[in-house]
Amino acid sequence: IEEMVSMFEVNVFGLIACTKKVIPEMKQRGYGHIINIASQAGKIATPKSAIYSASKHAVLGFSNSLRMELSDIGIHVTTVNPGPIATDFFTIADRSGEYVKNVEFMMLSADKVAGKVVSAMMTKKREINLPGWMNAGSKLYQLFPFLFEKVARKAMMKK
Repeated sequence: IEEMVSMFEVNVFGLIACTKKVIPEMKQRGYGHIINIASQAGKIATPKSAIYSASKHAVLGFSNSLRMELSDIGIHVTTVNPGPIATDFFTIADRSGEYVKNVEFMMLSADKVAGKVVSAMMTKKREINLPGWMNAGSKLYQLFPFLFEKVARKAMMKK
C-alpha cells in the first residue's frame, strides 16, 4: 500500500498540485502551455504494472479534461506518452535487469524524448506519442481490446 500511495503522490497528486499552481497566472496572462508526462502505459495497461498504468491513466484523464476546460482562454495542454526511456530509473525499478533486457529494443533515448517535448512547447499539439508504432498499438487496443489482449498478451508478459 505504501508503494502504491507513493506512486500516486508523485505521478498524480504532485502533477495536479503543480498544474493547479501555474493555472492562475496563465489565466491572468491569457495564454500558457501545460505539458504533462503520462505514458503509453496509461493508454495500454500491461501485466505487472497495474498501479503504474492506473496512475498514468489518471494523468491522461486529468490532462484531457483540463485541455477542454482551458482551451477557450488560450492555455494549451499537451500530454507526453512515451514508451520505456533509457534512464537510471531502471537501476532502482528493475534491479534484476529482466525488464530492461526484454524491452531494450524499444527503449527511447531521453534526449530524443526531450527534443520532442521542446519542439512542442507553445504549440497546440495535443499529444506526443513515442515511439509511433506503440501509439498505433494503443489505437488498435481502443478499437479491438479483446483481440489486442489475446494477440499481444504473451509479448506483454515478458516485461
